[in-house]
Amino acid sequence: MTCPACGRELTEKKIEDIFVDVCDQGCGGIWFDRFELQKMDEPHEGAGTELLDTPRHEGIHVDHEDDRWCPRCDDRKLFRHFYSVKRQVEVDDCPQCGGIWLDLGELARIRDQFATEGERREAAEAYFEDVFGEDLEKMRLSSKEAEERARRIAQAFRLICPSYYIPGKQPWGAF
Repeated sequence: MTCPACGRELTEKKIEDIFVDVCDQGCGGIWFDRFELQKMDEPHEGAGTELLDTPRHEGIHVDHEDDRWCPRCDDRKLFRHFYSVKRQVEVDDCPQCGGIWLDLGELARIRDQFATEGERREAAEAYFEDVFGEDLEKMRLSSKEAEERARRIAQAFRLICPSYYIPGKQPWGAF
């Protein structure tokens, strides 16, 4: 596979029972296939520790504004979004295969955000309730048509933010 950030060949690396693709001696980025990052995104998960110091070639410059293309899928552009509701780390993910690209240092910053999945879920629930809860509840109560419109809004938002950060059923029922 080719690195989406610098174009070098990615190296497959086994971390416990997971195989990730690393731009070793390149830009230092890491490719995670669907749901692999979730096994390494918290500080207590030892698997991610050895990826924190990926060797990087000093002469490689990465333009973070350039479009990135999925190294796994043909001709599929990666979408950039915040990894969590704290909006501190932007990641690139593929809407087709669900893989996630992290630039050098982003794994460490992600691991610093939440100690557990429970903390992440609580933060997401509070955020979505603050942003959408009241309006979506009013729409749901006004009519079936409005409820369907609220459901479509919620579905669109799920595309923007990966579904594994939108926990369970919300009190207003949109998810």
